Amino acid sequence: MTSAAGGAGASTTGGDGRFDARRRQIGLALGPLLAALVLLLPLDLSPEAQRLAAVVTLVITFWVTEALPLAVTALLGPTLAVIFQVAPAGAAFAPMANPIVFLFIGSFILAQGLFVHRVNERIAYGVLSWRVIGARPTRILLAYGMLAAFLSAWMSNTATAAMLVPIGMSLIAFMEKEGGTPRRYGTAVMLMTAYGCSFGGMATPVGTPPNLITIAMLDDLVGVRITFVEWMALAAPISVLLMLMAFVYLNRIGRSGVGEIAGAAAIVTERKQALGPWTQGQRNAVIAFGVTVCLWIGPGLLALILGRDHPVAQFLQASMPEAVAALTGAILLFLLPAGREQRTTITWKQAAQIDWGTILLFGGGLSLGALSSSTGLALAVGEGITGLLPTDAVVPLTFAGALFTVVLSNAMSNTAATNIAIPIVVSIALAAGVDPIVPAVAAGLSASVAVVLPVSTPPNAIVYASGRVPIVVMIRHGLVMNAMAILVVPVLVLLMA
Repeated sequence: MTSAAGGAGASTTGGDGRFDARRRQIGLALGPLLAALVLLLPLDLSPEAQRLAAVVTLVITFWVTEALPLAVTALLGPTLAVIFQVAPAGAAFAPMANPIVFLFIGSFILAQGLFVHRVNERIAYGVLSWRVIGARPTRILLAYGMLAAFLSAWMSNTATAAMLVPIGMSLIAFMEKEGGTPRRYGTAVMLMTAYGCSFGGMATPVGTPPNLITIAMLDDLVGVRITFVEWMALAAPISVLLMLMAFVYLNRIGRSGVGEIAGAAAIVTERKQALGPWTQGQRNAVIAFGVTVCLWIGPGLLALILGRDHPVAQFLQASMPEAVAALTGAILLFLLPAGREQRTTITWKQAAQIDWGTILLFGGGLSLGALSSSTGLALAVGEGITGLLPTDAVVPLTFAGALFTVVLSNAMSNTAATNIAIPIVVSIALAAGVDPIVPAVAAGLSASVAVVLPVSTPPNAIVYASGRVPIVVMIRHGLVMNAMAILVVPVLVLLMA
């Protein structure tokens, strides 16, 4: 689950810091200038649509340059829409209360409960201590990818990377000292962590914000609702295939040259034992999370088994939508007693530490998307771009949407990139007379394959900050993964959708 509202999540120094500062200064000056230009141009738009176009231009410029914190820019969009009388305040801010916003909140609190009680560490050391993995470098690399992907499918990929990178660093240092593994193996392990966190988040709707943005915008703009199970049925196989491709590639470039490292398994076992026995808080966090997953998946499975029109399936889907399921699990954390040290499994002070910035960024993007649709701006943009395209068929539009989102996501937060890309892709498809679901889903999934730069996603930034992956190496291997993913994601979406 991505936390990307604040950018990459790693501090920058030296040349990187100066570049970021310069980029912000340029954005602060360029955004208002471009917005004013859009206001003055003789565009064939209604007055409200042209004023909104100026607001959207300013917001996109600020998002790309990070002139302001991303969440602040997301709030700036609907605020300016009200000031410039594009829409009344009620209409401009209504998307902030979209049920999927509360799905975000509930799932973030659940993930925080797992993190507070170190359940994620138990899972990590538990998997690494499996006898089948042992001290074999190739199997450790595979296990790291599995861990990163599985954990990121359900919780913040920033927290997952922050947990796995130190574990990996200690193992790599031991293996290099005692077993003589080359430095390229450590690079492969670190990159596997970054790629696993990004690709794993694609598998579930709550795995990363771009997934929920895509689902919400298809619901708002097209009236199509994708359920939790339907998304997993489509996205999980794509996630698994990308992980297998990443493993084969990284295992090849990071050949260790040794079959087994004596003592590596003992380190993992020692760390696992240091966690002690399971606590009541840990058991409660797992119970709340398990209940939520059952509520997420159960209604969709029943609809598949019994049919969408069956009364029981309709009742459960109406009574237990994904947002309500997430909030039910989150509330359980405040009800289940955790013992003497902490009265409940999680306190509000702990729960309030979730990434509110990503939630605001998501809500602001939904607001601009809804306003673009209601004012006719989205349709006008779609018709304008469609006139420039050589074709209006679904296949090229799907590949174009995926490529567009990947390029954006490599240069900025994938959450902000998806907020920009999905309304454009949907409007182009509608103007071309193409079903927008396939191009939009491919674009939404492609936001998670941008792994070229540290700024592309928080796991990349954390891995880069470890010092084990030079920027040139991250770019080189990231471009290879992007090239493979840009081909794989649209093809599989077209085949399975």
